[in-house]
Amino acid sequence: MTETIPSEWTDPSVLAAAEAAALLAGAPWTRMVTIGDSIAEGVREPVPGYRDLSWTDRVEEALGAAPGFTALNLGRRDLVAAQVAAEQLGPALEFRPDLAFVVAGGNDMLRPDFDADGVRRELAAMVAAFRAAGADVVTIGLLDITAAGLGPSRYREVISARTRQLAALTADVAGEHGACHVDNPRGHPLAADPGIYCADGLHLNARGHAFAAANTIRALADHLASA
Repeated sequence: MTETIPSEWTDPSVLAAAEAAALLAGAPWTRMVTIGDSIAEGVREPVPGYRDLSWTDRVEEALGAAPGFTALNLGRRDLVAAQVAAEQLGPALEFRPDLAFVVAGGNDMLRPDFDADGVRRELAAMVAAFRAAGADVVTIGLLDITAAGLGPSRYREVISARTRQLAALTADVAGEHGACHVDNPRGHPLAADPGIYCADGLHLNARGHAFAAANTIRALADHLASA
């Protein structure tokens, strides 16, 4: 039997562009900003059958029909949460966004001295600043790479525990400030597929970004429906 090679047009975990746009039709946002680390930046590798777009590219595409829509991505790889706050929050606020994505803490948790309370404070300060400026805010729970058998075997238990800890504190911050939190659950079938990751075993590839975008767009649609 010939194995079917997935593509974004047949992948049930991916939203077609038209479907994504329909889910966010009528959304009020016209100025979207993204701050954070490599996840925010959209670091990835291409995958046959999937458009070479980051998850933020796909969110921008879904919102792009709004008159005057514009977006700014300040994300840069290798930054810890404190650096994201110090270097990106100011320029992001100057952009006057009405929708802000805050993605930080992943590099902190990979350090030997993970300061979870410090990350919580930095995330809370960033989310609160955007909320005070009148923006809707979205935070992201990271996928656990160990569910796909990735990461050094001797550190997988620690990585998994810290990923769950970071996701939980990020969700708590979002809840405290009326933000939208995107959960990327370990239990989703695709979360255990190493085929959604780059060769580095850490970053999502184009297929993984398409999956993450679908989760994000659905969460935004639910957020709109509950407003």
